[in-house]
Amino acid sequence: MRRTIFDDVHEDFRESVRGFLVREALPHTEEWEEAGLVPRSFWRRAAEQGLVGFAVPEELGGAGLDDFRFNVVLDEEVALTGVVGDNFNLTNDIVAPYLLDLTNDSQRRRWLPGLASGEQVWAIAMSEPGAGSDLRGIKTSAVWRGDHYAVTGSKTFITNGIQADKVIVAAQASGGEVEGMALLVLDADAEGYQRGRKLRKVGRRAQDTAELFFNEVPVPPEDVIGEVGKGLHYLMRNLAQERLSMAVIAVAAAERAFDLTLDYVRNRYAFGSPIGSFQANRFTLADIRTELDVARAYIDRCIEAHVQGELTPAEAASAKLWTTELQFSVMDRCVQLHGGYGYMEEYEISRMWRDARVTRIYGGTSEIMKEIVGRSLGL
Repeated sequence: MRRTIFDDVHEDFRESVRGFLVREALPHTEEWEEAGLVPRSFWRRAAEQGLVGFAVPEELGGAGLDDFRFNVVLDEEVALTGVVGDNFNLTNDIVAPYLLDLTNDSQRRRWLPGLASGEQVWAIAMSEPGAGSDLRGIKTSAVWRGDHYAVTGSKTFITNGIQADKVIVAAQASGGEVEGMALLVLDADAEGYQRGRKLRKVGRRAQDTAELFFNEVPVPPEDVIGEVGKGLHYLMRNLAQERLSMAVIAVAAAERAFDLTLDYVRNRYAFGSPIGSFQANRFTLADIRTELDVARAYIDRCIEAHVQGELTPAEAASAKLWTTELQFSVMDRCVQLHGGYGYMEEYEISRMWRDARVTRIYGGTSEIMKEIVGRSLGL
């Protein structure tokens, strides 16, 4: 089905993105999976190509492309080309909005050029050992000491945690004139800041994920994002875009899995015929194709709503819930259609299957998404 949400400039951007990823990322798939992270040198090359922090104003080193459809194009192409260790989504869709929308002029001048150039790697730390989807359960503290905040606590499942130079940390502030949740920028070189182990995950092995520990880490007031006490509001506001971007990636990844599988069943023979010609397999593929077309139309409408400033948190939760559940269902059926080869590491579908499992957990579990949607119904 022809899509109508993009203009020619977006399609030109897509062509540039795909060329860069095929040239600079795909040849390193096994190397990055083995290393458990993507090297900073790639990140700097991506920034030179204009793929990092492109919403940053031109005078601060970005391209001034403040249009979420550019984010969509990049997210889709990463999934459709099969690139591993994607940090574009984290930087452009999740971290950048905090630095663009909630900072003052001084903070923007200090932080945005380094992000846009790829010289500084950023992360955001919300999840804790005892607080995952429940942001109100965050225990990390930020105590006012007269001229700075002292941050103490721990975070887990932090993407870019090993390589990050700066981390946006959600913490409970106390001791000052205003108390409540706050967002603070911590420097990874600060006293009391400690990186924990690089976590070994079932999937997404090329994506650097770590534990972080803070022991009285000093944070000056000028490194507080927005207003103290409004941290939870800021997180909830930005989660809508975060969840929509996850939905965009989920559909694109499922489409890649479908295309790989369609090619496989056309060329794999059993009993003298391509296995795709068997009625049961044709019906499975027909179901998948239809489900993907419906999901694509649904997500494109959500993208339009977000660009127009109309997407609600409940709608974003619905999008994330539906598409990530669909993504894993598609991956599972595609593995089945590959037979024994689908369980072999040398086949991309096996990696895609294990990488997809976490999408129903991170960014808020499917169960939490149902809670958000259910509450929006007045229940």
